[in-house]
Amino acid sequence: MTKAKGPVLFDLENETHSATPSEAPPVPDIGDPIPQGKAMTTAAALAARPVSRLARWFWGLLAALLTTVISVAAWGFVTDLVNRTPYLGFAVAALFGLFLLVVLLIVIKELSAFARLTRIDRIQHAADAALLADDLSSARKVTADLTALYAARDDTRWGRERLAEREGDMFDAAALLALAESDLLAPLDKAARREVEAAARQVATVTALVPLALADVAAALGSNLRMIRRIAEIYGGRSGTLGSWRLTRAVLSHLVATGAVAVGDDLIEPILGGSILSRLSRRFGEGLVNGALTARVGVAAIEVCRPLPFTGTKRPSVRSIIKSALGGLVPGKGGD
Repeated sequence: MTKAKGPVLFDLENETHSATPSEAPPVPDIGDPIPQGKAMTTAAALAARPVSRLARWFWGLLAALLTTVISVAAWGFVTDLVNRTPYLGFAVAALFGLFLLVVLLIVIKELSAFARLTRIDRIQHAADAALLADDLSSARKVTADLTALYAARDDTRWGRERLAEREGDMFDAAALLALAESDLLAPLDKAARREVEAAARQVATVTALVPLALADVAAALGSNLRMIRRIAEIYGGRSGTLGSWRLTRAVLSHLVATGAVAVGDDLIEPILGGSILSRLSRRFGEGLVNGALTARVGVAAIEVCRPLPFTGTKRPSVRSIIKSALGGLVPGKGGD
C-alpha cells in the first residue's frame, strides 16, 4: 500500500458547526498574585541573617586596626602640635580627652542596657521555673524582683502599692504571678499594644505610598526597630543602640525560624472582609500585609521584653491588633 502524495483535503460540508475566533472561550484571568509583604520579609531576613565567625573576625580585626591607626595618628598630631604651639596643642588635647570621655560614657550606657535586658531575662526564667514547680517562695522572689525593677517609675506606683497589699493573700505561685500581672503589667501591656498598632499603621501606610523597592524595606526595618525599642522601654528594658539591634535580631530570628514571618490572605481576609485583597490595588495590598507582619513582630517583641509570661492575662491577639490598627485604612472597615 502506497501513501498518497500531495495535499490532503478534508470535507467540511457535513460539519454542523465551525468555531470562529469571536466564539472562542475567553482566556481565564488568573489575577495578580496575593501580596506577600516583601518589604517586611526582606527586612526580617536581613536583620535575622546569622553572622559567620569569619565575618566577626574580619570586622573585629578591622575595628582594632582602625582604632590603633587613628590613636597613633592622633597622638602624633597632638604631641607635634604641643611642641610647635603649646597652647593650641593643649587645647586640642583637651578636646580629644572630652571625646574619649563621651565614648566611655556611651560604652557604659550600652553595658547598662545589656544589663537591664539580662535582668528582665533572668526574671522571665525565674517566673517560668516558679510556675513549673508551683513554688510559692520562688514566686514571691520574682514579685520582689519585679517590684524592684519598677521602683523608680511613677506610672507603676499604684500597681506596686496594690500588689504589696494583696500578695499576702495568695497561697500558690500561679495566683501570685497572675496578681502581679494584673496590678503591675496590665497598664504596660496596653501601652505596648498601642505602640504595636501605631507601628503597624505606619508601615502599612508608608509601604503603600512609597513606590521605591528599597525605600519600603528601609522604612519597615526602621519602624520595627523603633517599635521594639519602645516596647523594651515600656517594660523597663531600656536599650542602647547595640542592645536594640540585638533585641531586634532575637525577635526576628525567632519569627523566621518558626515561619511566623509569612502572612497572607488567610490572616487578612477574616479581619478586613472576604477576598478583600483581590479588590485592592497591588501596592495597597502589600502595605496591609506589611502592616500585619509588623503586628506579628510586635506581639513577639512583647513576649520577649515582658518580665512575666502570660498566665493570668490573655496574650495579645495578632488579629485584634491588625483589625484595630489597619481596619480604618480600608473604606467601610473601622477599628474596634
